[in-house]
Amino acid sequence: MKLPKRAGDSPLKVTLEKDKKYAWCSCGLSIKQPFCDGAHKECEMKPLVFSVEEEKSVHLCNCKQTKKAPYCDGAHKN
Repeated sequence: MKLPKRAGDSPLKVTLEKDKKYAWCSCGLSIKQPFCDGAHKECEMKPLVFSVEEEKSVHLCNCKQTKKAPYCDGAHKN
């Protein structure tokens, strides 16, 4: 299987909490998209761990082709 696996054709809107750590799935194998559930353990890819400085709603990449991980940059349109 070629990785990353495309997990969807559009970004997922989520509200992120201030100072909470998140693990964005970079391989596309997680069933808890857009977040990591440990499914990458069968491959060499690792999740992207991040946090935000204030609560906000964002669009997280679900196609796994973004150049601005974990945020959507419109790459799913290509």
